Amino acid sequence: MNCIFCKIVNGEIPAKKVYEDEKVLAFHDINPQAPFHILVIPKKHISTLLELEERDKELIGHIYTVINRVARDLGFDEKGFRVVTNCKEEAGQTVFHIHFHVLAGRPMDWPPG
Repeated sequence: MNCIFCKIVNGEIPAKKVYEDEKVLAFHDINPQAPFHILVIPKKHISTLLELEERDKELIGHIYTVINRVARDLGFDEKGFRVVTNCKEEAGQTVFHIHFHVLAGRPMDWPPG
Protein backbone atom coordinates (compact mmCIF):
# COMPACT_ATOMS: atom_id res chain seq x y z
CA MET A 1 0.00 0.00 0.00
CA ASN A 2 1.27 3.45 -0.87
CA CYS A 3 -0.69 5.43 1.74
CA ILE A 4 1.37 8.19 3.37
CA PHE A 5 -0.67 7.99 6.60
CA CYS A 6 -0.21 4.22 6.81
CA LYS A 7 3.53 4.83 6.40
CA ILE A 8 3.41 7.32 9.29
CA VAL A 9 1.50 4.79 11.42
CA ASN A 10 4.11 2.13 10.58
CA GLY A 11 7.01 4.47 11.45
CA GLU A 12 8.31 4.60 7.85
CA ILE A 13 7.79 8.38 7.69
CA PRO A 14 8.42 10.60 10.73
CA ALA A 15 5.71 12.78 12.22
CA LYS A 16 5.54 15.17 15.15
CA LYS A 17 3.14 13.11 17.27
CA VAL A 18 0.94 14.58 19.98
CA TYR A 19 -1.02 11.43 20.87
CA GLU A 20 -0.92 7.75 20.10
CA ASP A 21 -2.69 4.64 21.31
CA GLU A 22 -3.48 1.23 19.80
CA LYS A 23 -6.26 2.65 17.57
CA VAL A 24 -5.43 6.27 16.80
CA LEU A 25 -2.53 8.59 15.98
CA ALA A 26 -2.56 12.41 16.24
CA PHE A 27 0.22 14.55 14.79
CA HIS A 28 1.00 18.05 13.55
CA ASP A 29 0.09 18.79 9.93
CA ILE A 30 3.18 19.57 7.84
CA ASN A 31 1.30 22.40 6.08
CA PRO A 32 -0.59 24.06 8.95
CA GLN A 33 -3.59 26.25 8.17
CA ALA A 34 -3.84 27.59 11.73
CA PRO A 35 -1.48 28.02 14.70
CA PHE A 36 -2.64 24.59 15.84
CA HIS A 37 -3.34 22.13 13.02
CA ILE A 38 -3.43 18.55 14.21
CA LEU A 39 -4.41 15.52 12.13
CA VAL A 40 -6.13 12.69 13.94
CA ILE A 41 -6.23 9.40 12.05
CA PRO A 42 -7.28 5.84 12.74
CA LYS A 43 -4.44 3.35 12.49
CA LYS A 44 -6.81 1.15 10.52
CA HIS A 45 -6.79 2.14 6.85
CA ILE A 46 -10.18 3.43 5.73
CA SER A 47 -9.98 5.40 2.48
CA THR A 48 -13.03 7.66 2.81
CA LEU A 49 -15.95 8.25 5.14
CA LEU A 50 -18.05 6.32 2.64
CA GLU A 51 -16.15 3.15 3.55
CA LEU A 52 -17.08 3.31 7.22
CA GLU A 53 -19.02 0.29 8.40
CA GLU A 54 -21.22 -0.35 11.41
CA ARG A 55 -18.29 -2.00 13.19
CA ASP A 56 -16.30 1.28 12.92
CA LYS A 57 -18.67 3.34 15.05
CA GLU A 58 -16.68 2.73 18.25
CA LEU A 59 -13.48 3.79 16.45
CA ILE A 60 -15.05 7.06 15.26
CA GLY A 61 -16.34 7.78 18.77
CA HIS A 62 -12.85 7.10 20.10
CA ILE A 63 -11.37 9.54 17.56
CA TYR A 64 -13.59 12.33 18.89
CA THR A 65 -12.56 11.46 22.46
CA VAL A 66 -8.93 11.76 21.36
CA ILE A 67 -9.68 15.12 19.72
CA ASN A 68 -11.06 16.36 23.06
CA ARG A 69 -7.96 15.12 24.87
CA VAL A 70 -5.60 16.75 22.34
CA ALA A 71 -7.49 20.06 22.64
CA ARG A 72 -7.10 20.01 26.42
CA ASP A 73 -3.47 18.82 26.33
CA LEU A 74 -2.44 21.53 23.86
CA GLY A 75 -4.48 24.20 25.64
CA PHE A 76 -6.89 25.33 22.94
CA ASP A 77 -9.99 23.79 24.51
CA GLU A 78 -11.02 27.02 26.25
CA LYS A 79 -11.12 29.26 23.17
CA GLY A 80 -12.45 26.61 20.81
CA PHE A 81 -11.46 24.71 17.71
CA ARG A 82 -12.78 23.37 14.43
CA VAL A 83 -12.84 19.76 13.25
CA VAL A 84 -12.91 19.18 9.48
CA THR A 85 -13.17 15.93 7.54
CA ASN A 86 -13.18 15.95 3.75
CA CYS A 87 -14.69 13.12 1.70
CA LYS A 88 -13.42 12.62 -1.85
CA GLU A 89 -11.69 14.95 -4.29
CA GLU A 90 -14.38 17.58 -4.79
CA ALA A 91 -14.57 18.12 -1.03
CA GLY A 92 -10.79 18.58 -0.83
CA GLN A 93 -9.62 15.13 0.27
CA THR A 94 -6.06 14.64 -0.96
CA VAL A 95 -4.93 11.74 1.23
CA PHE A 96 -7.24 8.75 0.95
CA HIS A 97 -7.04 7.58 4.55
CA ILE A 98 -9.74 9.20 6.67
CA HIS A 99 -8.41 11.97 8.85
CA PHE A 100 -9.77 14.72 11.01
CA HIS A 101 -8.20 18.18 10.84
CA VAL A 102 -8.27 19.90 14.23
CA LEU A 103 -7.71 23.64 13.73
CA ALA A 104 -7.31 26.21 16.49
CA GLY A 105 -5.44 29.28 17.62
CA ARG A 106 -7.19 31.87 15.45
CA PRO A 107 -10.75 32.95 14.65
CA MET A 108 -12.35 30.67 12.06
CA ASP A 109 -14.41 32.22 9.27
CA TRP A 110 -17.79 30.94 8.12
CA PRO A 111 -18.62 29.73 5.58
CA PRO A 112 -15.28 28.01 5.26
CA GLY A 113 -15.19 27.83 1.47
